[in-house]
Amino acid sequence: MKIQFPNIAIVGTGAMGRGIAQIAAQAGSQVFLLDANPGAADAARAALQEQWNKLVAKGRIEADQATALTARLHPVKTAADLAACDLVVEAIVERLDAKQALFVELEGVVRADAVLATNTSSLSVTAIGAALKRPERLAGFHFFNPVPLMKVVEVIAGLKTDPAICTALAAYAKEMGHTPVQVQDTPGFIVNHAGRGFGTEALRIVGEGVADFATIDRILRDQVGFKLGPFELMDLTALDVSHPVMESIYRQYYDEPRFRPSVITAQRLAGGVVGKKVGEGFYRYVEGMAQVPAEAPAPVVNDIPPVWVSPRAARRAELYQLLKDLGATIETGQSPSPQAITLVAPLGFDVTTVAVVERLDPARTIGIDMLIDDAATKRRVLATNPATRVDIRNAAHALFARDGKAVSVIRDSGGFVTQRVVATIVNIASDICQQGICTPKDLETAVTLGLGYPLGPLAMGDRWGPTNILEVLFNMQTVYGDTRYRPSPWLRRRGAIGLSLSHVEED
Repeated sequence: MKIQFPNIAIVGTGAMGRGIAQIAAQAGSQVFLLDANPGAADAARAALQEQWNKLVAKGRIEADQATALTARLHPVKTAADLAACDLVVEAIVERLDAKQALFVELEGVVRADAVLATNTSSLSVTAIGAALKRPERLAGFHFFNPVPLMKVVEVIAGLKTDPAICTALAAYAKEMGHTPVQVQDTPGFIVNHAGRGFGTEALRIVGEGVADFATIDRILRDQVGFKLGPFELMDLTALDVSHPVMESIYRQYYDEPRFRPSVITAQRLAGGVVGKKVGEGFYRYVEGMAQVPAEAPAPVVNDIPPVWVSPRAARRAELYQLLKDLGATIETGQSPSPQAITLVAPLGFDVTTVAVVERLDPARTIGIDMLIDDAATKRRVLATNPATRVDIRNAAHALFARDGKAVSVIRDSGGFVTQRVVATIVNIASDICQQGICTPKDLETAVTLGLGYPLGPLAMGDRWGPTNILEVLFNMQTVYGDTRYRPSPWLRRRGAIGLSLSHVEED
């Protein structure tokens, strides 16, 4: 089979450039390495050779294969040495002026039919190409670190990019063993754009004093199935990387409230408390291990009061069955007795609002998050309101922990934790589809491969119900008065008429 680009160049041989060079050589291309730092290209070749030799020692590849791969790497000294290349991939510093200057130089060197590609993660491909005489041959080719393991690559069309260029790059990505997704040139492309809701909404929850970092991480891991909680993830990526991305996308979208950053990360960045690599972030690290505070045990309550469930509770029938399974005494009258735990399960509203609207005694009222089927979660989440009595809180906690399932008790919050974060993720993804930035299919692929979510954001919406997600958003907008929570028209329309979010007929 004829390879798409037999001769390619990588300009910039840092970790990203080396990773791209590795998979390009493994795909069969001759790879020319250029770096502005003297000796860096030779060092990159030596590092890759060592990596392949280690695979030989482990019996993963044959010695002659490692020799052949190394022979495909060619360090060069100047841009003029790239004249014969079919494709040049730039992986230099994230500065618009530097990238523009490089591509202007390359345009004067390479053949007229050579393809130019930028690995930018945050800059506009259109802006990078604006300095070129032929911007139609420039596209984005955005890989993720570590390149050999992160199997998604965003193929980005600038305003003037020839569609055939994106088709060719997507085909080459497949030859490299990666999965390409096609995206229009917008801030954050797909992955960094779709990922805004996870961290920023968690930061808002902390900022409201609803729960601490560790509790929010536990809830989102155990209820939704995320591999890492948002604060664990930010510690891993480090705030000197993630906070500037938050600010950049927010500003590039002209202060869109859905992407609003947090003063919490700004302050921690200013103080150098950026994450695992410095030993302190949202968690402290000892020998690379996060020091996570232990959860307090469930309180011991000998006599648990009867439980009355609001007629407006989400998953009311399931909640009744859960209470029966836990051995609770259930009241079924039109209103609770003076002794009862008054249990509400709102979508989007806070416990305080429900208690007032339903004329319940707030001192005995506590909420439970029932967005997700209890059987599908590893943790239950209860929320108090400012008037909830301590004995009622303790009794509810003890009751819901009877079968050994973990229970978190948080302060009052419109949408608890899971509802807020999931609804924000689904809403941002829906608006990506509304804007035509990419297809729903490519969005789901990019997010599951690029962010490691347990489901694509649109599939999340389908699993827990587009109408439920809409209700969460509408009610959160009422509670907080913030346009951040306004539903995307794409979600609102599809949810209103009962259409799937993730299974969409392509035009």
